[in-house]
Amino acid sequence: MIRLAVSVEGQTEEEFVKKVLAAHLSQCAVAVYPILLGRARNGCAGGGNVTVERLVLEMSHLCYSFDAVTSLVDFYGFKGKGDATNDELQEAVRHGVESKTGRNGIRIIPYVQRHEFESLLFSDICAFPATIEISPEAIETLKGIRLGFPTPEDINDNAATAPSRRITNAAPQYRKRLHGPLIAEEAGMDKIRAECPRFNAWVGMLETLQDRLKHR
Repeated sequence: MIRLAVSVEGQTEEEFVKKVLAAHLSQCAVAVYPILLGRARNGCAGGGNVTVERLVLEMSHLCYSFDAVTSLVDFYGFKGKGDATNDELQEAVRHGVESKTGRNGIRIIPYVQRHEFESLLFSDICAFPATIEISPEAIETLKGIRLGFPTPEDINDNAATAPSRRITNAAPQYRKRLHGPLIAEEAGMDKIRAECPRFNAWVGMLETLQDRLKHR
């Protein structure tokens, strides 16, 4: 089994990795270990205070204990990103870890979710009422939001319209850490991957770790 560390920015992502991603990747001979980033490790609210520098430091440390390392952090709220894209942030982290550790880049797979973990939940609006008490009106609101964008990953990320804000506006009873991973689990990996191309590409890279590493 390939031992893969996933640097996650908060408890929501940690639970998602445990409940959904780890179960899926175990079928590909990849054992997954979510590791909370920074202050989130000490139970602080507000996530892991994600920056390129912090991710480089964290993933560099993990390189020495695992066969491969990746991350699951949100583009929304990423500190100091300026005008950088998701891909540019990922490349900056990869280059930093490679420089710091001298490790082969194939083992270093930074991933920044566009725009936010809650983007994934818009892959299957029908998963909401199976998990949380939500009104028919709220369901229709969420469906309308989803139909307004090419993919769930395109739902924009400013403070008023971030995916999580849209969900809590429609369903104030939504609790990120409690309901987010459960809704994602109900939606299922196949549905999320079909709807979210960047997420799908990332999972595809993780699925092939066993084959790619044994040929290095």
